[in-house]
Amino acid sequence: MTHVLIADDSQPLRSALCKVIEEHPGWVSAEALNGRDALRKIQQQAPDVLILDLCMPVMDGLQAARAINKLLPNLPILLCTTDLPPSLVSMARRCGIQGTVSKYNCRQIEMGVEALLRHEPFFCRN
Repeated sequence: MTHVLIADDSQPLRSALCKVIEEHPGWVSAEALNGRDALRKIQQQAPDVLILDLCMPVMDGLQAARAINKLLPNLPILLCTTDLPPSLVSMARRCGIQGTVSKYNCRQIEMGVEALLRHEPFFCRN
């Protein structure tokens, strides 16, 4: 069983992402409300992959990625956001994020999780 933690402040988007993840055989999902909640839940649940939104209250995706990489440097992180300019992709890499995808492209999200599970980077740009 592959455990995927989804951190996004939007309940409708978290629900949609959970549906995408759980349609994949052998994948299960859990939810976090923001970066700080994700940090707490990865310590409790030990997910295989973290899908992390960029813009969240309390602790944004880049701040959370930095903190998570200090605790669990081998946890694959997929940044899922609306806009992916090259500067953001570069910043994400520097924060230890292994992949970037558009939150509006379900197939891209699934491919990103699959790549990270194979320990391969997956960086998409809009």
